[in-house]
Parts: sequence; C-alpha cells; structure tokens
Amino acid sequence: MLGQKLVFGFHGKTLPEEFKNLLREYKIGNVILFLRKESAEQLRALCAEIQSLVQEETGYPAFIIIDQEGGMVTRLPQDAVNVPGAMSLAATADPENARLASEITIRQLRGLGANFNMAPVLDVNSNPANPVIGVRSFGDEAERVASLGCAAIAPYAGSGVLCCAKHFPGHGDTAVDSHLGLPRVDKTEEALEQLELIPFRRAIEAGVPAIMMSHVLFPNIEPEQVPCTMSRRMVTGLLKQKLGFRGLILTDCMEMGAIRDYYGTPEGVVASIKAGVDLAEISSAFDLELAAAKAVNEAAERGEFDVEEIRASVEKILCYKKMLAAQAEPGLCNQPEDRRAAESMARQAISQISGTPFRADENTFFCGCADYRASGAANADGSAVTFPEYMANAFGAEGFVTGKDPDEEEIRAALRQAENCEKIILGTCNGHLFRGQLALAEALAATGKPMAVAALRNPYDLSRLSETVWKLAAYDYAVPAFRALEDTAT
Repeated sequence: MLGQKLVFGFHGKTLPEEFKNLLREYKIGNVILFLRKESAEQLRALCAEIQSLVQEETGYPAFIIIDQEGGMVTRLPQDAVNVPGAMSLAATADPENARLASEITIRQLRGLGANFNMAPVLDVNSNPANPVIGVRSFGDEAERVASLGCAAIAPYAGSGVLCCAKHFPGHGDTAVDSHLGLPRVDKTEEALEQLELIPFRRAIEAGVPAIMMSHVLFPNIEPEQVPCTMSRRMVTGLLKQKLGFRGLILTDCMEMGAIRDYYGTPEGVVASIKAGVDLAEISSAFDLELAAAKAVNEAAERGEFDVEEIRASVEKILCYKKMLAAQAEPGLCNQPEDRRAAESMARQAISQISGTPFRADENTFFCGCADYRASGAANADGSAVTFPEYMANAFGAEGFVTGKDPDEEEIRAALRQAENCEKIILGTCNGHLFRGQLALAEALAATGKPMAVAALRNPYDLSRLSETVWKLAAYDYAVPAFRALEDTAT
C-alpha cells in the first residue's frame, strides 16, 4: 500500500509507456499533471486514462493532482478558464472574488477529470525580494491572507475536488527559490506565530483538507538542518500536534533543487514519510521516481517506517478518495459566463497607484520584455503574446520587445524608437529583480514625455520609479490583464 503515498508525474502530453509500467509495478496511487496540456479534450482523455489505469492496478481511484493557482501558475489549456492569481484577486478589494475564482476553477477541474488542486497559496509575502512567491500570495498582511485564503478554500467543501494550502509554515520571507536552491529563514516558532502561521491556523479552523510542506530550513526550530518537508518536528510536532491538523499532508515536489541537490530525491522522499507526510510528490523526472519508489520499498523492508503510522496514513488517503468518489459529478468547462467573470476580475484588479492618467493612441510607444519563467513554479510556456505587441496592435502604434534584463544597447534602441512618439507605456515584469528593466524605465522617463508603467507581475517595481510616471499594477503577464490595461488607457 506504500504506492498510495506517492504522487508521480511525467513529461509530455500523453502517458509514456515506461511511466505506465512504473505505476503498475509499484502500484502508484496518484498522478500530478505538471505541464500545461494542449486542449481541454486532450486533458479530459488523459485524466480518464490515468483514472482507469490506477483503478485497475491498485483497486482504488487516483488523486489526479494539478497546480492550478491561477495567474502565473496555471496548468489548464487555453480552452479552459484560467482565473487571475491571488494578488490580483486581493487587489479587486472584493473578498467574494476569491470565492468566485475557486468556484470557476472547481468547474474546470471537474469537467476535465482532475480532483485535487494544489491551491491556495497561504504564504504571507513579507519579503519583496522573494523570487518565487510574490503575486502568488494574497499579500503581505497575515489577516488579509487568512481571510482571502479561507474564502478561496470554502467552495471546495463537498465539491468533489480537494484543495491544498501551501507552503507550510511559510515561504513568504525567503530570498531563494526552492526550485533552484535551499532557502533559510532564521525565525523562531514564536515569530512564526505572529505572522506566517496565522493563515494556516485559520485554514485549519475552516476545514482545509490538505496542507503542503515547504522546502525551507528553519534552523531555530529544526536543529537537524533539514527542510520542513523532511522534519518530524515540523510535520508531526508543529503541524499535526501543535496546530491539530488531521487532514492530508503533502510534500512540495521532491525533484526541486532544495531536495535533489542537497539531500537526494529518493532519500528525501523516505525522510518525508518518516517525518509524517501522507503524500510525497515528484513532478516529472522518471529516473528519480523509479529510484524513490525503490527506496521507499527498501526502507519498508528494513523496518524503517512506523507500521501503524503508515497504515493510518493510507487509511486516511483512501477515506478522502472514497469521499471524492461519492461527491464526483461532471463539471462544465469553459463556460462563457465563467470566462466573462475571470476577465471582469482581471479588470477589477488593475490598481492605479499614482500619477496622471492619459489616453493611449497611435502616437504611443509601447515597450517591455517578453514573458519569461520567473520561477520553477511558473508556467513553462509563458504568454504567447507579448505586452508591447498586444498593446501596439490594439492602438495601431509602435511596439518594442526587450529581454528580461535590457542591456545598454537595448535601452538605446528603445529610446530611438520612442523619439517619434508622443507618449510612452512600459510594461515591467519583476523589474525590481532585474536592474535593466528599471534602467530602461528611468531612461524613458527622462525623455519628459507622458509615461505610464504597468507592473505585469510583482507591483514592487513601481516603488523605484519617478513620481511623474503614471503607475499601474496589473499583477499578471497574460492577455486578460493586457485587455484590462487597454481599457484603462482608452
């Protein structure tokens, strides 16, 4: 039954034969869909195939898991409705939108066959330099994150889809992306109680069914120098015993750099199970999945696991699966009213921070970088349309696309193109982390022409800019946000 505790994923848009054989051999009970799929029809067929295979091989339904936070972390195809991300929803100033976004997402997942969503993010983004959370968070105030997080969680109850609060006990005060390295936070448990734990406590009180552990070191709480995912003090001591959580506990992806490069993925999976985690997840690396499945079985044969704890964990997993099966009902994917609601939320999210508004026209110069993968959690494919191209096309104007960290040559080229225009609108994308974007903004502002800057990811870019600039925050590098900015500048 150890296969019920593993969650594996795969590369590509169809199930590879070697992956099917791995599921069969180790009776893997759960699959995660990591990369965005090509169409709703293709994803629906894939989920049906996964469910059939897992049911046939294990005798139980599969958790089909997806990271569908909205905004910069979306795995659904374009012909499903992708909602705005957490910070966008917070910016609408309407808590009802957090609930509505979850309802829309639940309908998409039910219509496609997924039954477990790795959302919402309950990290308090207290560090503006955080490279991995940012707009995925509801904000930098614990009570606000807690309130909106609970609103997002509520619609999942009885829906046939589970949700998961993440990344316990908090990933918001880190300056390292755990996909690439090992973050460290030097806070005590008492300090966590004042900020990071507030949303998680509220979510537990609200009945959240699952919580994901973070790959973060907290050396003042766990002296063994292992991240929360592998720490019995954090998983069992803090989350289960002190906070009283009785739901499912998941790891973040165990092929991320924080685990793979510092501890080893197979070793990390075994350690996480010993720590008290219910579900250990590997997103796509087949060799690591095979090695982890072998390592878990070998650890069991050596008697390294608490047999009673494993039995109780598997029983809990199967109990949730039985509950989902009883609640399952078809959902309607890509309904026009849901798409309209998602676009309305994107419009409501546009925040006019300061400066004097103006109307864009054919004499406006649009500039900015193309989308890029800001962290390992972000969509691998990014936006198919760049902000400058979209806006230039909308207004019949000039557009200029730069790299994510423009060099002096790109800045000079942008200035040359801006010479013949009367107004400038620049889109930044985490410019606070890339000095070239801010240098471009400063150079364009120095022309003295009316200028707007739209922050298309984290809004922290705007704090570095001249007060003469019209500052807008859109929170998302995506067409609905572009369309909302078009409306704002019309």
